[in-house]
Amino acid sequence: MSFMFDKMKGAVSSVGSGFGGGKATTHAHSHHSGVCSDDQNEHHHLHRFQSFAPQREGNSVKWHVDGAAYMWAVSVALEQAQHEIWILDWWLSPELYLRRPPAKNEQYRLDKMLFAAAKRGVKIHVIVYKEVTQALTLSSYHTKHWLEDNDPTKGNIKVFRHPDHLPDQQTITSDTWQRIKQSGTNASKLASLPGDALKGIYGVSEGTVLYWAHHEKLCAVDGKIAFMGGLDLCYGRWDTNDHPIADAHPGDLDSIVFPGQDYNNARIMDFSDVSNWQNNKLDRKFNSRMGWSDVSISLRGPVVEDLRAHFAQRWNYIYFEKYSSRDDPRYHPIVFQESRVGIIGEPYQATGGAEPEGQGHYEGFKKKMEDQYEKGRKHLEEGRERVGKGGHVRDEGRRMLQEGHEKMEMEREKIRQGRHGGQHRGDHEDHPAASHQGGMNCQIMRSCCEWSHGVPVEHSIANAYIDTITNSEHFVYIENQFFITATAPEQTPVHNKIGGAIADRIIKAAKNREQWQIIIAMPSVPAFAGDLKADDALGTRAIMEFQYNSINRGGHSIMEKVAKAGFDPMDYIRFYNLRNYDRIHTSEKMKDVERKAGVNYEDARQGHDQKFAHAEKSEKYGKGHHNPKHNDDAYDKYQEAAKEVHGGKSHSWDSVSSCYMLDGEDIRKVPWDGDAQSELDAFVSEELYIHSKLLIADDRKVICGSANLNDRSQMGSHDSEIAILVEDQDMVESYMAGKPWRASKFATSLRRQIFRKHLGLIPAQDYRRPDANFFPIGQDPNKYDWGSREDQAVADPVSPSFLKLWKTTARNNTEAFRRVFHPVPDDSAKNWKQYDDYYEKYFKPQEANKEKQQGKQEKPATWKIGHVVKEEFSQGEKGLHEVKEILSRVRGTLVEMPLMFLKQEDIAKEGLSLNSLTEEVYT
Repeated sequence: MSFMFDKMKGAVSSVGSGFGGGKATTHAHSHHSGVCSDDQNEHHHLHRFQSFAPQREGNSVKWHVDGAAYMWAVSVALEQAQHEIWILDWWLSPELYLRRPPAKNEQYRLDKMLFAAAKRGVKIHVIVYKEVTQALTLSSYHTKHWLEDNDPTKGNIKVFRHPDHLPDQQTITSDTWQRIKQSGTNASKLASLPGDALKGIYGVSEGTVLYWAHHEKLCAVDGKIAFMGGLDLCYGRWDTNDHPIADAHPGDLDSIVFPGQDYNNARIMDFSDVSNWQNNKLDRKFNSRMGWSDVSISLRGPVVEDLRAHFAQRWNYIYFEKYSSRDDPRYHPIVFQESRVGIIGEPYQATGGAEPEGQGHYEGFKKKMEDQYEKGRKHLEEGRERVGKGGHVRDEGRRMLQEGHEKMEMEREKIRQGRHGGQHRGDHEDHPAASHQGGMNCQIMRSCCEWSHGVPVEHSIANAYIDTITNSEHFVYIENQFFITATAPEQTPVHNKIGGAIADRIIKAAKNREQWQIIIAMPSVPAFAGDLKADDALGTRAIMEFQYNSINRGGHSIMEKVAKAGFDPMDYIRFYNLRNYDRIHTSEKMKDVERKAGVNYEDARQGHDQKFAHAEKSEKYGKGHHNPKHNDDAYDKYQEAAKEVHGGKSHSWDSVSSCYMLDGEDIRKVPWDGDAQSELDAFVSEELYIHSKLLIADDRKVICGSANLNDRSQMGSHDSEIAILVEDQDMVESYMAGKPWRASKFATSLRRQIFRKHLGLIPAQDYRRPDANFFPIGQDPNKYDWGSREDQAVADPVSPSFLKLWKTTARNNTEAFRRVFHPVPDDSAKNWKQYDDYYEKYFKPQEANKEKQQGKQEKPATWKIGHVVKEEFSQGEKGLHEVKEILSRVRGTLVEMPLMFLKQEDIAKEGLSLNSLTEEVYT
């Protein structure tokens, strides 16, 4: 994407960094109790971690690793929905296919599933982040209006967008604004603008500057089941465990897995024109997609009620802030009485003036309804005074008075009767959580504040991270999209102290001679710039600098703090990335079909995507800039020719991602129909983008949610987030540090599944043959092969044998990718000169553009990025053999993180300069 993360710019209140005026909230993240504290809040929450929600017992939770299994599970729940569907997403793509391939699963496109549910009478509430259109290409406008305008019931689907970003008048009339409009400035370019211009662009309201984003990912169905974690229901997230990055199918276009803009590699080309999702300009004959590694969960039990309460609070806050004054009968507040089922320990500690959750929420709701009533009464009085001047005001006042009165009385009565779920719930099971029995203790945490939720600052996710790390006994695994944290106040503008908790735990282990390890997996490049040296990669470099300063540079990093205490940090903490390779099937078979059909494969592919774009007709949406008739003809011609040439069957080697997984074919034995040069050009590699927000401690505790490890997600006053802490009471016999250990079944099975995936110790996933992991909780437990040889290899995460396997695999894979593809970042490039020698001289898009202009090549300017550095190998068959020999050593996708990359440079200051406002945004 054009900015640096999947949730880039959004909304911020003055409660936080203090930018834009208003009071600033202090977030020390270093309270003496080990958790964060906001002393100025009179009524902060008194549950564990200072969360709005209590810890609850009696839950069931199921993990879903990667998008294919997760989205299939969501599709099952949506198909079975009877009463309500609530969705909270950073980005929601209506045309997303939850099952693949699209040609055989048309009914499982997200919008079609929601339309079908609405037609069954299901009430659907959706909240999406309303992006800054100058910075992001999410088109939440399209999401809202496509779903609402095509709702067959014209009322069962309701979509809120929040917050509003309204540039002030001074900005609109300024030269800066005109330059932005003319240049199509994206968020990375906004970094160079003055602070006042940024404030104007993002909107200032009552001392609030709206920088931050709603970043939660939540789907609740019928009040019984909920899905949450790192996966939005949007383009680019669907993926299998083996992460194929090639999707060319010369034998059958209907085998395409990633249609339209779902085939994305934002390191080459950002999402664009997403309301016309079929208009993907990335040429998949030459460029790979970027794989997406992620984790989400499904759950049942009392804890679902807390997620529903959170959604209801958000919905009502947005309703009264933005939608209550609109004359649209489809929008109503949700009345929700929180459940006290399954609470562990004392449910509420009424000290310091704190109120019970349900009572406090109801009182706030009642007050707003009474305000609405009073507004209607005053309006009616005004109307009576003006009755001789016309009846419009009088009628409007009478309507508001009656509506406010009826709503208030109706909701009061429902709460008195204890009917659970509000006006859209109906009379189905009042407390589904009450009768559910599971073996897991769970607690919901969140990051939110006044701008995002209408509540005082809460950062219980950060508190939970710090507490869990501090109290871990042997092992912590963190998998996260970012790693920006601090160990000391001197690391400003970074404030969260998760890094401090890590450093302190390492020093404690070293002093006590404990066997304690922490492994952290994160993306090699936290954003999506192709050439890190380019000016428009400023945002990427800024994040990388903050991350390296958190890890091993700058004077106060985790490793430096441990070293200053007299211990070797590498004995306790290691950082890793993921990377994979594939082969694009542009062989002679494709050329044979193109010649026979008289059409180009890409034109035919666009015809396929056009065919499966918008089945519903709309004057507003679905009009591509390509010629639909031309593409339809190309698709039909290609398919007819493919039937004659190949029998209309997709080739078994349209992807070779299975080769580095368990029981996969040796890449040296995989056939290719064509010469050595064409096969060499067909190999591609890309970073496997880690998007998970996951922590596993001691194979007993799991924190999973939407929160990244940075200030944006952890501070509470920045981006809004949710997470869950799962403590399974179903224990299994295991080992930890070579000794018997009782591990929780949920935590250890999830950790072992992920480790085996990264190490290539599970088979490639067949998305056409779903196993138990594709179904939501309640429909078979997670499938895991306990006791297998591969399971035993990862059972003890602190044992010497496991650590040797992990480190050796990462080292071998790193060397293989370095030799064949020269990816960056890499430890061999410690300064910009070495960067030029290692990478830029081989992958300069401007040089490729010159070649194309001079007629030296017909391929797009970006085709060399991610391809084999042929200059490093022999010519012809010998060079191909050398490349395959090296790639045959790759197992899984684990690679080392290059901690020495640009160690001799001030990364972020190269090129454009940062300003104080954008520094805060990047953390």
